[in-house]
Amino acid sequence: MTLPPSTAGYPAVSDLGKRASVGAKFRGRNRRGLRRWNTLSTITDAEPGRRFGFEVTSVAGLPVARWQCDFEPARDGCVVVESMWERRPGWFKVASSTVTGVWDREQANIAAATLARLKRAAEASR
Repeated sequence: MTLPPSTAGYPAVSDLGKRASVGAKFRGRNRRGLRRWNTLSTITDAEPGRRFGFEVTSVAGLPVARWQCDFEPARDGCVVVESMWERRPGWFKVASSTVTGVWDREQANIAAATLARLKRAAEASR
């Protein structure tokens, strides 16, 4: 997905202000339909214009996922590539999927929805 230059796209992804540094933690507030849940994330990569990544854990400290956005220069701006790696232990998948309503992350197309919101926000700030 092509966005404005990577220096403009990065702040929209890392939306934590000065706290967006490796090792910083932030609370995720998530929703899907009527379901709501919180997570705790730790920033693992914070390279403006290049990469933003974080590890997600449950409120109980169990591993959930790793998310990463890579920014690649393009003629009209930048290309954002979002990746996600599943980290939940097998025994935790049923319980967490029941809470979130997401049984198959790829089928739920979470990354595509996130990128579409990012593109709208970046284009609106031009």
